[in-house]
Amino acid sequence: MENTSAFEEFEKNGTLKRRRNLLPLWIKIFLWLFLIGGALCVSFLIFGVFSSKIDLSLYGIDAQHPYTVPGLIVSFLFIYKGIVAFGLWFEETWAPLAAIIDAIIGIAVCIVMMILPFIFPDHLSFTLRLELIPLYFYLVKMRQIKEIWEKL
Repeated sequence: MENTSAFEEFEKNGTLKRRRNLLPLWIKIFLWLFLIGGALCVSFLIFGVFSSKIDLSLYGIDAQHPYTVPGLIVSFLFIYKGIVAFGLWFEETWAPLAAIIDAIIGIAVCIVMMILPFIFPDHLSFTLRLELIPLYFYLVKMRQIKEIWEKL
């Protein structure tokens, strides 16, 4: 069996004009969601001083205000995801590596949030983090396209 790249047709024909074309539709949809989410989190941090309650949640971390420890963690995760989304959408060279780091951080946070209820059973309840499924596929896809992305 011959070892061929999934992107061989693009490499040979030169039909790949944009790095963005390497991204599947589902990642492009999430890019826009996280671009918006990152911008909203920046505004929550700016205007959060004037608000008594802003609900934030990501990967099982819940916060009622951006100026709490969980709120800052969620805000910075969303802002980082927004930066990664910006880099991928505007085809920056560093974006695939940042996306790989983003996926690893997301997987790690999900696993920690699944383990914490066993350490602090009175404060948290166990929840199976289904975000792990798309995060895994996101990590795999970004690792696949990283080298081709950097060559273009």
